[in-house]
Amino acid sequence: MAYKIVASQCTACGACEFECPNAAISTKRGVYVIDAALCTECEGHFKSPQCAAVCPVADTCVPA
Repeated sequence: MAYKIVASQCTACGACEFECPNAAISTKRGVYVIDAALCTECEGHFKSPQCAAVCPVADTCVPA
């Protein structure tokens, strides 16, 4: 499974992009998106998905 970013809640702060160990996060039309093909939910790198951990807006990075 992968994570996704709820576009309507994304503030485009960029915190998630720099924390992703798989480079699965990029910008698209002014908000960040997660490439499901690259997202591993940080498995093998961290105990929990870092996009959700660093996002300043609750429930913006969520399981897809």
